[in-house]
Amino acid sequence: MNWSFQLYSARNFQPWDGVLKMLGELGYSQVEGFGGVYDDPKAFRAELDKNGLAMPTGHFSIDALEKDFDGVRRIADTLGVKLLICPYLMPDARPGDAAGWRGFGERLAKVGETAKKAGYGFAWHNHDFEFKALADGSLPQDHILSAAPDIGWEMDVAWVVRGGADPLPWIEKHGKRIVAVHVKDMAKPGEGLDEDGWSDVGHGTIDWPGLIKALRARSAAQYFVMEQDNPNDVERFARRSIAAAKSW
Repeated sequence: MNWSFQLYSARNFQPWDGVLKMLGELGYSQVEGFGGVYDDPKAFRAELDKNGLAMPTGHFSIDALEKDFDGVRRIADTLGVKLLICPYLMPDARPGDAAGWRGFGERLAKVGETAKKAGYGFAWHNHDFEFKALADGSLPQDHILSAAPDIGWEMDVAWVVRGGADPLPWIEKHGKRIVAVHVKDMAKPGEGLDEDGWSDVGHGTIDWPGLIKALRARSAAQYFVMEQDNPNDVERFARRSIAAAKSW
């Protein structure tokens, strides 16, 4: 498998040229972009090429996707991004009811249409809040996916678990929509206290060997992206995670 690495994990471990060199040496072949690496796409692409890395996927805010798609396209084309991913919705922008979440899904659907016409794939990336029940008992993630039936899903498995859901039924139900996966792990009780409760992949509480098997069999996932939202040692995280993953 071509293991990827979400560069957000390394935002506190600059400079980027050192990060990319480290990732290439550890055996990663892909990275996933985010807003912090888009300032000079041409120069960043040169560093990727130098280290044998590709960036097939990238995170772009809903504001950028809706208001400056041409700018997103220029960045994506320079870096080689084929799958555009909307990664987050700020707390003050999150709807409070089912109708609001369906409306947000419709916004994503429109972005997806624009992306498709321009030759890109498009997906939504979840956190935990999409799995927190609304007053009527429904889940935002269901409303998003039903209101935007043609977009993909980058499934962040650990955030699904943190949201209180079991990933397997979601893989069963929506596997054909899952085009990418964030491979992230949750720390065991008493561990990872200075890393927001996350852990190196394969060293936490999530059954990744079983989930990888399920994802390979039942999903359309093409990209498997390592991520840790707040590592205290990015080299250790990157090294131990890919070593664990290769054993699956």
